[in-house]
Amino acid sequence: MFSKFFQRNTAQQQSPPPQQQPPPQPQPQPQQQPQPPPPPPVEVQDNVSKGVLTRKDMNPRIALHYGIPSTASILAFDHIQSLIAIGTLDGRIKVIGGNNIEGLLVSPKQLPFKYLEFLQNQGFLVSVSNENEIQVWDLEQRRIASSLQWESNITAFSVIYCSSYMYIGDEYGMVYVLKYDAEEVKLVPMPYHVPADVAADASGMSSPKNRSVVGVLPQPSSQGNKVLLAYEDGLIILWDISEDKVVLVKGNKDLELKCKIAADSHKDIRPDLSDDISDYEPLEKEIASLCWASTDGSVLAVGYVDGDILLWNLSRTTSKDMHAAKSSNEVVKLLLSTGERRLPVIVLHWSAHRSHNECRGRLFVYGGDAIGSEEVLTILSLDWSSGIESLKCTGRVDLTLNGSFADMVLLPSGGVMGPSGTLVLTNPGQLNLYNDAGLSSSISLQEKGNYVSSIQYPMVVPTIEPRLTLAKLGLVFRDGKFSKALSEAISSRKLQATHCPKSTNWPLTGGVPSQLHDAEKYQVERLYIAGYQDGTVKIWDATYPTFALIYVLGPEVKGINVADANASVSALGFCSDTLSLAIGNERGMVRLYKLVQNADEMTLKFVTGTEKEVYSLDQGDGPQCTAVFSFLSSPVHALQFANFGARLAVGFHCAQVALLDTSTSSVLFVTDSLSGSSSPVNSLAVKLFSDSSELINNQEDTESKTMGDHLSLEVFAMTKDAHVVVIDGNTGGIISSQSIKSEKEVISPSMYILEGDDLISEVSSGKHVSNSFQKSEAKSEPGPDVACSESTPLKVDHETSARAAHFKQRVENFLLLFCCEDALNLYSLNEVDSNPIRKVNLMKPCCWSTMFKKDDKECGVILLYQTGEIEIRSLPDLEVVGESSLMSILRWNLKTNMEKTICSSENAQIFLVNGCEFAAISLLACENDFRIPESLPCLHDELLASAAAAAATISSSSNQKIEQDASSGILGGLIKGFQGSMAEHDVDLFEVCKNNFAHLESIFSSPPFLKPSIDLVDDQKVVKLCIDDIDIDEPLYRGTERERLFEGASTDSQPELRTADEIKAKYRKEDVSAVAARAKDKLIQRQEKLERLDERTAELQSGAENFASMASELAKQMEKRKWWNV
Repeated sequence: MFSKFFQRNTAQQQSPPPQQQPPPQPQPQPQQQPQPPPPPPVEVQDNVSKGVLTRKDMNPRIALHYGIPSTASILAFDHIQSLIAIGTLDGRIKVIGGNNIEGLLVSPKQLPFKYLEFLQNQGFLVSVSNENEIQVWDLEQRRIASSLQWESNITAFSVIYCSSYMYIGDEYGMVYVLKYDAEEVKLVPMPYHVPADVAADASGMSSPKNRSVVGVLPQPSSQGNKVLLAYEDGLIILWDISEDKVVLVKGNKDLELKCKIAADSHKDIRPDLSDDISDYEPLEKEIASLCWASTDGSVLAVGYVDGDILLWNLSRTTSKDMHAAKSSNEVVKLLLSTGERRLPVIVLHWSAHRSHNECRGRLFVYGGDAIGSEEVLTILSLDWSSGIESLKCTGRVDLTLNGSFADMVLLPSGGVMGPSGTLVLTNPGQLNLYNDAGLSSSISLQEKGNYVSSIQYPMVVPTIEPRLTLAKLGLVFRDGKFSKALSEAISSRKLQATHCPKSTNWPLTGGVPSQLHDAEKYQVERLYIAGYQDGTVKIWDATYPTFALIYVLGPEVKGINVADANASVSALGFCSDTLSLAIGNERGMVRLYKLVQNADEMTLKFVTGTEKEVYSLDQGDGPQCTAVFSFLSSPVHALQFANFGARLAVGFHCAQVALLDTSTSSVLFVTDSLSGSSSPVNSLAVKLFSDSSELINNQEDTESKTMGDHLSLEVFAMTKDAHVVVIDGNTGGIISSQSIKSEKEVISPSMYILEGDDLISEVSSGKHVSNSFQKSEAKSEPGPDVACSESTPLKVDHETSARAAHFKQRVENFLLLFCCEDALNLYSLNEVDSNPIRKVNLMKPCCWSTMFKKDDKECGVILLYQTGEIEIRSLPDLEVVGESSLMSILRWNLKTNMEKTICSSENAQIFLVNGCEFAAISLLACENDFRIPESLPCLHDELLASAAAAAATISSSSNQKIEQDASSGILGGLIKGFQGSMAEHDVDLFEVCKNNFAHLESIFSSPPFLKPSIDLVDDQKVVKLCIDDIDIDEPLYRGTERERLFEGASTDSQPELRTADEIKAKYRKEDVSAVAARAKDKLIQRQEKLERLDERTAELQSGAENFASMASELAKQMEKRKWWNV
């Protein structure tokens, strides 16, 4: 009967009924090549019950993301929180901290970011897209808090350090101010702005139409009162926002007198100073980049489109002399190359040496070299201790980059973040750290192109080096026999890892790990297992959305020399009951591991086709290798545990299947080729039945059977060309064998068995099957040494043909689902009719599929198409209930062989790998295995933010003491870290703390030139009135009239009089009770004084009323009198 249901009329397959409409077809991605239109969907029968899944059950979202996207293009750094943000060209922002804490923010629009900056230490990130949409991201909530669409093109953007204010420069020369109001959760445009006419008035020329703002830099050490504005045509203005006037003007006309420094990479590293300006002709120089080259804002470095770098001295111009006399000491020119055609200077960053009076440091330059030269990042060591006119280039190093340059940030020196350095982002998605020690060593060698070692960003889940070949999700039952032991072992390893020094010097430490679980009660629920091309297998604890690497299994077993052990991993199998792991590789080798060691079993068995060797080994802590099988040289394609880990079915590339007894480490049987074309085995499943045709699903069912009950084990195998074989698991004989008939070639099918009572068991090689079988008591000897046989017709074993008669009884109420590249076919195993009860032709080629559950009941199938689209269909009616795509969720395009690295859970979680990225997406709205948001690590450390605020308060009140003692204690280290972290922004910590920019609120709240006068308010001191300072009774002067006239003043020097309270405070020694009693008396005195004050007030009020009455009466009387009576 089993062979019959596979046979069907080809004509019926090609003539589908017209009543079913094709499912909606999403727009194809432009990267994909057009596919020929497939046949319309086919519905063979209508007697299939309706599925329980609905569209409301679907909610695709990102549950986890690791790695840097290949489209990364821009960096931002929070110096206090130690977080880095990476913007991409497709609208994503990657946020990375320490301790495997990472997050992915996805903008609604797939647009590049022009600007990206943190609101330092506030938990917010600001981005500006190419369409000039300003977005503020809440890092705690991982979502957009506020957005604002800017009408004009934004050409410059800057955040005032340690504030919520930001400058925006546009294409029309205007500079605006925005504020993010965290309480109101919105971006607020402020009335203050810098008009475009300011540039024209300052330059003395009419404003050209294309004079756009290209740079806005708040000046350090100016308390936020001054901002430098740079325009595209080379004009530079220092604007005072408190006085609404131009303080300084620099431009191309100031370049007639200058010094020239040649730091040519093709010449000696020590350049000569030249005062010859005869060869210089003033030209209009367009600004490409700029940065402060001093921490006090006295020197500005400007990079130009023509490859020049000018260092402007701004310290000699005051607000009273805006156009100071021209001097050769005001500007210095740097040349990275003497070539006539040079690259624009795109990036400039300055790192100061604070120990050398701010007159020494490093200038990081990208660009400025000759066109056609090797792409490098140039680092110049500059010194102007004797004045900027005596500028010296003391060293140079060119960093050869791994990929094309994208962006860079400077890390703080010293403090809580550890070693300082430079983070360089290159394409595609590579982040490297160059520490200061290595850079200093390279610069001191005075050699061009000296190699500088770097530290690559440590990926939580490595995917490229070595290349990840496949993955599997292992479920750990909370009430399992070995679950507690595994959880204790993993918790112990994590505890040891936290106390051991890290091998990498990666500097990022931001974020707060999840505190949801208690270490003593921690329970492992999931393991993510990845196999690599070099034969290595790595295992992560995937219980929470912060993965922790716990085990690394090398390709070789300690103490045994095994050939071909380092071959690429090609198959993985995991048993949740015994916590056993099976690893198959491309050379046909299968290794068995137990994640929980057994002290009584310290032997390893090496099994070949003809012999078995036993080794006694001490493999140390961690998983224990119990057996190695190597009897076929064909790659292993599928591994499936059975009988609660006592059996292991192995499917090979040569279309053969073997069954292993893991308890005795023996080979029970090896079949001949199951396919005439030797097509690889893709899917395996093993079912265990009793004589009463009951399916054995759990260990309790197994234990309830008596020894007299006969148990039959049957292996279902499916090859890549859709050939299905049922094998007798006890004898290795073939029960039934048949292929799916089709005029088209069937490619890459997956097979699923849907059991009765809504129980579905996945049998695809991509997912673990919990259904197992009773361990057979019969002892099986290893079969003979077998090689891949030639393609021969497969025949049913006559000895097992009798058992085929009982097959119909055992498969009653079973459904069989085939997910092929172009169709879904659902069969009933107990019907004589061979036609499928449900068939759907797919509109696009399918490359991967899986089953999933809802409320512990299998209810749907997930299809992934070659276009990257995801489709969710309900069971058993196969109706579409949800659609999404990798592009809409992750901004990914499906790449070749990506489906091989995909694995899934039974709750519709899909784990994927794309280049350097690893992600987990959840499709069901009700699914929350990761316990999000409670278990998500926090991207903003509130405790650290509070500590920074406390440090700022302390430092502002005792600057000198902290500067002396900052080298000791936790607070000192914290303050040192904050101080070093502001080197990139040229901001002094104590200056920031002392001037917290609170005055900016009043400045920005009014338009320019219309500020209210605040001079009187600023000049007058606030007088605090204390009740103890009020004298209720009038002083009684006893003395001469002269003494009264001068109110007791005298020219004679008299001893200072002290009050009783002053004398008591200095000389009285009291205990606590006395102090309390005295405080009580003081309160009573104050109460009496207040009462007397009320009495005097009443008297004065009464007197005033009487005086007013008398004045009124006198006025009336005077009115009655005539003028001559006066």
